[in-house]
Amino acid sequence: MKDFVRQEVFQSCSTVIVKVGTNVLTDAGDRLDPQRIRDLGTQLARLRQTGRRVVLVTSGAVGAGMELLGLAERPRSLPELQAAAAVGQPLLIRIWSESLGVHGLQSAQLLLTGNDFRNRKRYLNVRNTLRTLFDYGAIPIVNENDTVSVEEIALGDNDQLASMLATLVNAPLLVILSSIDGLFDGPPSDPGAKVIPIVKRPDEGLFRFASASQSSRGRGGMHSKLKAILAATGMGETVILANGRQDNVLDLIREGEQTGTLFLPHSGVVPAWKRWLSFGAPPAGTLVLDAGAVRAVQEQGRSLLAVGIQQVSGEFDAGALVRLVTQDSVEVARGLANYSAEDLLRIRGFRSEQIAETLGHVPFAEVIHRDNLSLTRH
Repeated sequence: MKDFVRQEVFQSCSTVIVKVGTNVLTDAGDRLDPQRIRDLGTQLARLRQTGRRVVLVTSGAVGAGMELLGLAERPRSLPELQAAAAVGQPLLIRIWSESLGVHGLQSAQLLLTGNDFRNRKRYLNVRNTLRTLFDYGAIPIVNENDTVSVEEIALGDNDQLASMLATLVNAPLLVILSSIDGLFDGPPSDPGAKVIPIVKRPDEGLFRFASASQSSRGRGGMHSKLKAILAATGMGETVILANGRQDNVLDLIREGEQTGTLFLPHSGVVPAWKRWLSFGAPPAGTLVLDAGAVRAVQEQGRSLLAVGIQQVSGEFDAGALVRLVTQDSVEVARGLANYSAEDLLRIRGFRSEQIAETLGHVPFAEVIHRDNLSLTRH
């Protein structure tokens, strides 16, 4: 059944980011399913025929490596995981490339780590590479670089990667294909549970619908998907969570049919600079704000002043990215601090005239100017 809202969502997007999970791409024996990849490749080609740019975020490298290495279960140690990914990645990219190539489409492989988003220069380089590939008519095939990723530089999983890629392209629609039909209003195993067709204002309350279970083949679960969905919708993007094993699922989305769960943007589109502030570099410290400062930053769009800071944690220099949290440790924003942690410990809670008396000068009236602040909780 066609849905007007979904038709409007697709018509208004210019880029479709399709994330495909491991459970979609593998069969019951944990082996890659080439036929499903070919079917999805055909549907991706039909998306391109609408004139839209397409980005594919694909899991499955470790699963492909398991098949080639004859492993009965997913490895647990980091070296074994990285070895399986190194063996499986060429097979995964080859099958995708062949599936797109039969439709006359050129594909390109991008392997990314968290540092590609945390470093501002590399972040912009990724964006420029994507734009150039679009100019050439190629479909970027993106995966986290599991062969070198360690905890310090890992993105977490491909749900997070897809969400972060959505901050790099214009007018995106993020489609997350999993092995379930969408977000259920109860445990999916419950016969009475139903798919929630649309979520108009996504917030943290959605986590009550998330199962604690995680796939044995991939890293993500529903909790991870909801985290990625909230990040994307918080930046003003639209997301559809659907079953990648459903026949012609991308065709149904393209035609505006009601399938999966549609998550509408929580806010207006956030400028690219503030997107990077929210989801790029890891914060170097944390500032605990009083209730008045939280209201000023979150509701009134004002800069952060020293008088509203109660606690300072972390060691950082002026210009570092820091988290702003409530007294209950709920993050509300991130921004670039005009003062070092050492100076902030001396002037927290002070008014401007007191800062001059303490530091001998007032280099900045604001601890964080509103232009360098990005809300992470609306």
